[in-house]
Amino acid sequence: MLDELRATPEVLYGAVIAFAIVVLLTPAVGGMARMLGAVDRPDSRRVHRRPIPRLGGLAIFFGILVPALAFLDLSSESRGVLLGAAIATVVGAVDDFRGLSPPVKLAGQFLAAAVPPAFGVWIDHFTFPFLGVVDLPAWVGVPLSMLFIVAVMNMVNFLDGMDGLAAGVCGIAGVTYATLALSLGKPDPAILSAIVAGACLGFLRHNFFPARIFMGDSGALVLGFTLATVSISGLLKTASTVVLFLPLLVLAVPIIDTSFVVAKRVKYGRPISSPDRSHLHHRFMNIGFSQRRAAVTMWAWTASLGAAALATRFIPFRQRGEWHTGETIAVVAIALGALAFSVYIVYLLEIVKLANPRVRRRRTDAEDTERLSA
Repeated sequence: MLDELRATPEVLYGAVIAFAIVVLLTPAVGGMARMLGAVDRPDSRRVHRRPIPRLGGLAIFFGILVPALAFLDLSSESRGVLLGAAIATVVGAVDDFRGLSPPVKLAGQFLAAAVPPAFGVWIDHFTFPFLGVVDLPAWVGVPLSMLFIVAVMNMVNFLDGMDGLAAGVCGIAGVTYATLALSLGKPDPAILSAIVAGACLGFLRHNFFPARIFMGDSGALVLGFTLATVSISGLLKTASTVVLFLPLLVLAVPIIDTSFVVAKRVKYGRPISSPDRSHLHHRFMNIGFSQRRAAVTMWAWTASLGAAALATRFIPFRQRGEWHTGETIAVVAIALGALAFSVYIVYLLEIVKLANPRVRRRRTDAEDTERLSA
């Protein structure tokens, strides 16, 4: 791993430059957002108590774009990713500023997701256990890639409901993806992932509780888009079977959050795009967590899953058909630790909540309100 990093110092350079650009540019973007009236005002669903400017995603986008132009080789695939990221940012910024209807916003997301396949970034093969490499025709791989990109964009957008939460989770995912891509000999995806991590860390300087600016849809969409395309170009199309599931493992927190939210809205017959307080971060606050504690807990959860992904990749528990006892025990221990953390979160948010009469009553009142408003 150190050898790959020495051979690709642009990974570190890109992360540092992205961090510096976002730290310096975000206050100016916040001031512009206030002048334009792109401000998120508190209401019964939101967790903040004072107006906060949106459009922080513009700073994140430029923090990604500038080092990407400097350090990527600007191949056809790289140009497609950057162009698609620009479109995703514009769609999100328009939604932050004026508001878009769900169908129009979704159409914009699919427009952004259609750009990378046009430049060669799409899932053209998978490596399945026991089946080996399975080639996908374009009529399957291109729509599948677009659906994956749009899904990740919306997962990050759903997750962005608490100070620092989405930026922290995406930053951890960026570090994990950069490490995995380096190990697979994919320098450009590794550099871009590190740039995303640096941009997220720089944004946290202004976004961690108490936040002075929100990333808005412009930030959530560009981060989700970039992580999804990195997954496709750097990880999903690998010849390694175990790497196939690692992007999903690293993104398990937004996947779980989105699954809970969508299931509850479907249960009560509400539109999937309708806002409510059923996200994981709302559940944390319902049981008495502060914003800081809730965000850090979800970061730790994401980091444990990222550690499990890295252990699966880097600890040689099976080589040439032979299992190595010590290494296998280490991988299993790390995986069980991540699983235990996940079970603890589910227990904390579901079982303990049901056992607490005050919280149970609060939950019942909230569900009654949702039924009446449906």
